[in-house]
Amino acid sequence: MTVLAHHTDTLTRDALAVLQPGFEGTTAPAWVLRLVGEGLASVGLFGRNIVSAGQLAALTAQLRAERDDVLVAIDEEGGDVTRLEVREGSSFPGNLALGAVDDTALTREVARELGRRLAECGVNLNWAPSADVNSNPDNPVIGVRSFGADTALAARHTAAYVEGLQAAGVAACTKHFPGHGDTNVDSHHALPRIDVDLDTLQIRELVPFKAAIEAGSKAVMSAHILVPALDPTRPATLSPQILTGLLRKELGYEGLIVTDGMEMNAIAGTYGIERGSVLAIAAGADAICVGGGLADEGTVLALRDALVAAVREGTLPEERLADAAARVRALAEWTRRARPDARPEGGRASGIGLTAARRALLVSGTAAPVSAPYVATLAPVANIAVGDETPWGVAAELAALVPGTESGVYPEGSGAAGVLADAGGRTVVAVVRDAHRHPWMTEVLDALVAARPDTVVVEMGLPRAEPRGGLYVATHGASRVCGQAAAEVIAAGTGG
Repeated sequence: MTVLAHHTDTLTRDALAVLQPGFEGTTAPAWVLRLVGEGLASVGLFGRNIVSAGQLAALTAQLRAERDDVLVAIDEEGGDVTRLEVREGSSFPGNLALGAVDDTALTREVARELGRRLAECGVNLNWAPSADVNSNPDNPVIGVRSFGADTALAARHTAAYVEGLQAAGVAACTKHFPGHGDTNVDSHHALPRIDVDLDTLQIRELVPFKAAIEAGSKAVMSAHILVPALDPTRPATLSPQILTGLLRKELGYEGLIVTDGMEMNAIAGTYGIERGSVLAIAAGADAICVGGGLADEGTVLALRDALVAAVREGTLPEERLADAAARVRALAEWTRRARPDARPEGGRASGIGLTAARRALLVSGTAAPVSAPYVATLAPVANIAVGDETPWGVAAELAALVPGTESGVYPEGSGAAGVLADAGGRTVVAVVRDAHRHPWMTEVLDALVAARPDTVVVEMGLPRAEPRGGLYVATHGASRVCGQAAAEVIAAGTGG
């Protein structure tokens, strides 16, 4: 039974209960432990908090010593967005790769194994999966995080992912409601806008979320996007029409509604995080995600005090805050009861991630096995969701298979001449990520293939551009296992 270490009034406890803050460090700071004792029901973990599975398990045990049902949340999508393996790259492919295979049993198994690893470390709420239909190929923030551009495919894999994750005792948080796929702006930087009609929303954006709800998703995350067909003035996170009217009443969703990070500029730069948090709870959100950027005690106390003041001033109904807090506690209780045996069958770690990555490869062209190749990674600036801490590519994986492999990284502004000079007489392996969104990358690739028709091209983002080169490999994502699967094909060669 949970015992609060410090007595605080009900209103203050409820205000703390709806916050999901982050913090710095690989152990819980004293202020976090104190606030958990005072009613804080959730914390969010990021890559900066994790160095190993053992350390993460010790951290979550430290938190549970204060409160045994605390929700420990993480942004672990697998694929390009990983926190568990932020310094190595994920052992699982992301959504686009799973969608490319289109085997819902595989998706369910991948999600269950990912969930098992989270549960083993004491994490019980995952801000995943992304249910966004990637209908805009120029989307700068979703892309390979989506199962694909086909609505029905996205829906069936979203449901399978939710089922797999929750079978491991980890609550799924399906995102980004009502759908972030048709945007060309990253909400970390500005407020995106989706100008489609209600019919399009119903038959495209909302379908995967309906599937997630039917699959029993314990949480849904709102998007910081403006959808004028639903609410012409407020972004989804702050919109009563979208959160209460659409998600709760029309779609019948009864679980936890979590906001996307409130310090993202779409909210912080327009409403501010304090006013934004009050408006979000009033609109129907139950939990405020903050801490990706603002990870200090002052932020948490400011949000707590803003919510308490809003109730006392009459701008936030006390019963709405109480209802939100009750939903948080109900989810915490579900995770406490749902803890399964976290040991893998046979006591061995599953290789399902690499199996899935191999199945997701799209290979065309012919090539002999390479010897001592030169891997040129054409590197775009990573979006904030992915981050720049996580390594990607095929250089390390190919070097492990082919002795003498050398490599270099080429940012925007680089040219093919520099790559060819560095490569010398070696076969060039050009690695790109979303080449269709980066004209400079396309220009370098075209020049490399013109100069060296045997160039191997590896696309680790959305494979929109035409295949080119002597051998072309699309991995549908840039996780470590995707790089390993591609390296195996390059090292072995192919007859087409």
